[in-house]
Amino acid sequence: MWQFWSVLLTAMMPVSELRGAIPLAIGAYHWPVWQAYLISVIGNIIPPILILIFLKRLSDFLSKRWKFAERFFSRLFKRTEMKYRKMIEKWGPLALIIFVAIPLPFTGAWTGSLVAFVFDLPFKKSIALIFIGVLIAGILVTLASLGVFTFFNKII
Repeated sequence: MWQFWSVLLTAMMPVSELRGAIPLAIGAYHWPVWQAYLISVIGNIIPPILILIFLKRLSDFLSKRWKFAERFFSRLFKRTEMKYRKMIEKWGPLALIIFVAIPLPFTGAWTGSLVAFVFDLPFKKSIALIFIGVLIAGILVTLASLGVFTFFNKII
């Protein structure tokens, strides 16, 4: 049972997400591929739902009480908008899917949720696009975990 929670929570974490959960489940715990994929995808889609529901309320609440929080959220949202505006303008909704699907650091469901929030995409549309991206990322990470291909062959 602890392995289940370990994989689920790893998939929910902002840095590891699927990139950590699937290799953990397959490599360390020797789970069947379908189980590693399913639990990791479920764990990875939970944070975007919570982020998109609560980020506005949380940022407003904290910003009204502390100047530090106001500056932090203002900078975070402005930086996110500046960084991803061209991509969103060029690719539209497909940009969010691609961004979430690429299993590299600082891409994924957490950052995708922030991008969806900053660009004020509707909740249901955001979750659908992020979910598709998570499914694709899960497939890519699973294939890499199985040794079908590696992401960093040319770098190493």
